[in-house]
Amino acid sequence: MTTTLEPPRARSARRVPLSSTLSSWAVPVMVVGQFALLSGIPVVIALAGVFRQVRDRTVRWAAVLLAVTYAVPLTVWLTRADPAQSLSKDMHPAFAVLTVVASAALIVTLHRARTRRPTAR
Repeated sequence: MTTTLEPPRARSARRVPLSSTLSSWAVPVMVVGQFALLSGIPVVIALAGVFRQVRDRTVRWAAVLLAVTYAVPLTVWLTRADPAQSLSKDMHPAFAVLTVVASAALIVTLHRARTRRPTAR
């Protein structure tokens, strides 16, 4: 009986964290489901995961775009003299659509980064 040892697989620099992928899917679901204030948690998780583990610049730009499209209505809601009871009721529908589109862009770029082969040096 012979045993063959396989060399350990090298870790890719483009490793995409599962938490960022799941969070980027959760954001549009929560915004459309009228839980816009709570969707800030997955936005932060996706942004932190991308900046810690993904080296691809397009993925980072997509994560920043998602964070900005979420931060603008949140800032408007927090700074209003007489805000609505929830962020979902105060958020303009255009910002909700922009947040969903930015999240879709992050999902696509994460998928592209996951499936793209690293180049050999």
